[in-house]
Amino acid sequence: MSPRSSPPFQPSPPCLTDRASPASGQRRRLLGAALLGGAAWPLHAQSRPPAAPPGYPSGYDATIAGALREGMVTVYASTDLEVARPLIAAFEARYPGIRVHYQDLNTVELNQRFLAETAALSGQSPGPRAIYADVLWSTAMDLQIKLVNDGHAQRYASPERAGLPGWAVWRDEAWGTTFEPAVIVYNRHHLAGMRPPRSRSGLARLLQEHAPRWHGKVVTYDVERSGVGYLLAQQDARMGSEFWYLAQALGRAGVQLSASTAEMIERIASGELVMGYNLLGSYALSLMQRGAAIDVIAPSDYTLVMSRVAFIARRAPRPNAARLWLDYLLSREGQALLAKSTSQLYTIRTDTDSVHTAAALSERLGYALKPISVGPGLLAAQDAMRKRAFLARWREAMRG
Repeated sequence: MSPRSSPPFQPSPPCLTDRASPASGQRRRLLGAALLGGAAWPLHAQSRPPAAPPGYPSGYDATIAGALREGMVTVYASTDLEVARPLIAAFEARYPGIRVHYQDLNTVELNQRFLAETAALSGQSPGPRAIYADVLWSTAMDLQIKLVNDGHAQRYASPERAGLPGWAVWRDEAWGTTFEPAVIVYNRHHLAGMRPPRSRSGLARLLQEHAPRWHGKVVTYDVERSGVGYLLAQQDARMGSEFWYLAQALGRAGVQLSASTAEMIERIASGELVMGYNLLGSYALSLMQRGAAIDVIAPSDYTLVMSRVAFIARRAPRPNAARLWLDYLLSREGQALLAKSTSQLYTIRTDTDSVHTAAALSERLGYALKPISVGPGLLAAQDAMRKRAFLARWREAMRG
């Protein structure tokens, strides 16, 4: 479809996913500049275009000029809108004239929607006002890497690459953006007077000891509906057979399954549930600091660390604006904003002014941390035969 024949841009309807509840539906809205307090500035209203950040290559001014002509960037993301809001506001302030259209989606829906929209193009390029992702940003690392491996990403040498660890970048196409441990979260009141579990085997024993009292009051990800849940469970299984021992203990405890990290942690904080396994620690730590009666355990046997992976779509209708967004997301300023967000995400850089850095977490947990590398090692989890076999074994374990 040529730019001339493209239909006018129409915002998509609210995206209600399996992570959303009626109370949280507001988080699923499309976010544009108007939502953040103002429409985009017309180009003629600017006395001069924004300058390239210090240390960026001289040709970056052309990227900024191209992005201003494009006027917007569309981001499909699994990061909650409330978490991303400060980042979006700062980006739009940094680059007046570029609106951010932010689609807050469940990881599986994000993947399926992008593939469906790509297939609908029938090999053509989307027009500059098309409803199509410029950037995809998701916690489902394996789904993202499969998209990249299948040719859906464009290569881009970000000026911010030097500030990232080597394991967080693959082929200058897939970019890790956060450093987030998967943890055990429990309600303090329910475990009052007990010794909390410090490992997976300890958690399995505790579940067996308190099976009647805690039946139906433990939660973990629904690996069939949650991309990040499937990723973490797959990585657990690769670490050893102890995971399946724990999975069976969870099944016997009548574990509840959910695709929403926030929902699970809120239910633990309210006392409705006793504890949760393999939850993203950033959400829990943020709630703890706001006074919730929960605690977080990074398992001592090993603590998986995942990273939200971003890439620029190969057919991005607004490639220059996409590059600006990715660079800002990876920059010191962007990373510091993520660390100060409502979820206080651990940043992947070590040169940000925050206690929520990968370095700080590594100092606290040491060798127990096992970062999941951004790269082809994640492709095995998406092999169709392996996935069917894994899910069959998971379902059996969940039956107790």
